[in-house]
Amino acid sequence: MERIICLVVGYAFGLIESGYLYGKMNGIDIRQHGSGNSGTTNALRVLGKKAGLVVFIGDVLKTMIPCVAVRILFRDDPPMGYLLTLYTGLGVILGHNYPFYLKFQGGKGIAATAGILTSLDWRLMVICLISFVLVVAVSRYVSLGSLVVATIFLAWNCVMAGSYGIPEAGLTDYYIVAAAISALAFWRHKANIVRLAHGTENKLWGNKK
Repeated sequence: MERIICLVVGYAFGLIESGYLYGKMNGIDIRQHGSGNSGTTNALRVLGKKAGLVVFIGDVLKTMIPCVAVRILFRDDPPMGYLLTLYTGLGVILGHNYPFYLKFQGGKGIAATAGILTSLDWRLMVICLISFVLVVAVSRYVSLGSLVVATIFLAWNCVMAGSYGIPEAGLTDYYIVAAAISALAFWRHKANIVRLAHGTENKLWGNKK
């Protein structure tokens, strides 16, 4: 029951579409411009650096608030806290990516994923942040950096689940939720992956290849 509640509460928080709301405040539907989604990168490209920063912070916070709340509520049972943090984060990503009131057209969930890993383990956050910055700085592809983060997120949780004290009976559950979060990132970036393979992906700055 706790898992379902966390998914539902997470989905509700995910419906706070920072990019869409910021765009509306500036008189546009951001989904009608650029890449067509309401995430940080599109806000950055369409509305500028300030918009990108505001949207990123908004999407991270809407994930961190419920996830940190779960960790606090289950501070006496850390293994369950870790598991339910993932469930809550998955709910936020689903709400962010597929908001029912916007005809299920939302973002790609990377900033929300950043909120999960920040709530889960500061070491994971540092590793992912450094990796993302390095990959984007070298390649200029935000999408590639995002996919690297999603991969590290899954690998970390598969390796560290035991260290978090997740009981053997809950390990499969933990792995499945972590894999679902990572898989959603790859699914939402499927068009980017195709463009990366063909060398036609949009770079953060400079010309296309």
